Amino acid sequence: MSTNLPRIVVLGCSTRPGALGPHVLRWLMEATGPRAAALGVELQPVELAQLGLPLLDEEEHPSSGVYRNEHTRRWSTVVDGADGFVVVTPEYNYGMPASLKNALDYLGREWAWKPVGFVSYGNTSAGTRSVQHAKQVVTTLRLVPVGATVAIRIAEAVHEGRLRPDPARDRAAEELLEEVVQVAAALRPLRERHRSGSRPGPLPGSYLRPLSPADAPEVTVLQRCCWVEEALANDTTSLAPLHEDVDDVRGWLTDWQATGLWLNGRLLGMVRARADGDDWHVGRLAVVPDLRGRGLGRELLRDAEAAAPAGARVVLHTGANSLRNLALYRSEGFRALESDGETVMLVKAAAPAVAAG
Repeated sequence: MSTNLPRIVVLGCSTRPGALGPHVLRWLMEATGPRAAALGVELQPVELAQLGLPLLDEEEHPSSGVYRNEHTRRWSTVVDGADGFVVVTPEYNYGMPASLKNALDYLGREWAWKPVGFVSYGNTSAGTRSVQHAKQVVTTLRLVPVGATVAIRIAEAVHEGRLRPDPARDRAAEELLEEVVQVAAALRPLRERHRSGSRPGPLPGSYLRPLSPADAPEVTVLQRCCWVEEALANDTTSLAPLHEDVDDVRGWLTDWQATGLWLNGRLLGMVRARADGDDWHVGRLAVVPDLRGRGLGRELLRDAEAAAPAGARVVLHTGANSLRNLALYRSEGFRALESDGETVMLVKAAAPAVAAG
């Protein structure tokens, strides 16, 4: 789940003045728009002719992610924000246009683990040789070509510079979009694992990454399944995590520094922290019930502590009868400072500064 619609970039590749490409792109947007809405995805049309990328002119290798030029940074933002692509391409001399090859070569990690479908057009082969040429390149960039394609033979499909209506072609375009969306969803865990800011987690294949307001649905579900046990242990249902809705969670995800532990697209655990004066408050430590007892909570707690400002005292709260939590915190060096009978405040002094020597 996500509060952001998956985004499919529809990329028009012809840069030749008066080309058929913009008409094909316009048809594709119109033919697939209703289906995109039903699938809950956003279609973003992008034309390389308007993007204005010169021949690759970056000093650093694309794999470095270091971009000197503003046009590269703009292109990186477009590609990085996409979950998949539909490429509308002509065929030039048995291959893809140089504009497409150049656009692909500009970037590296932004392409990885995203599906790509092709709508081609041409004369003898309806552009299919362009697609075959492009597939050799996109797979090197870890793009994943889908099986569905749309190939348009110009002599049969075009009249006076426009595409003739063709219900069968419209259906083929919808099927192509559906496959791109399905593969994008399947590849999401791989994309997230390689996102900037992600780092290896304690379980094989798991990863830690900052949580954002877009993660509010997953966080809401995790809270509710984890705090039921707290409610039973403390004989109360007046626990905020049990009552917060997605908007409430989205709000605090904006204000707190939160980290999630993920595996194959599943949120396994989380913790949040933020500064309050000289204290570093840690809270909402949670691990899915089926993976408790494997040290995941301890790892998340230590991760939150490690982010504390130098000299800050670490503070957290838990239920007075949450014996499992209390045992964990005490084993990690926390001591109970005060209790109102319902909750316990625990603190851990800042580690002493190490003198440079």
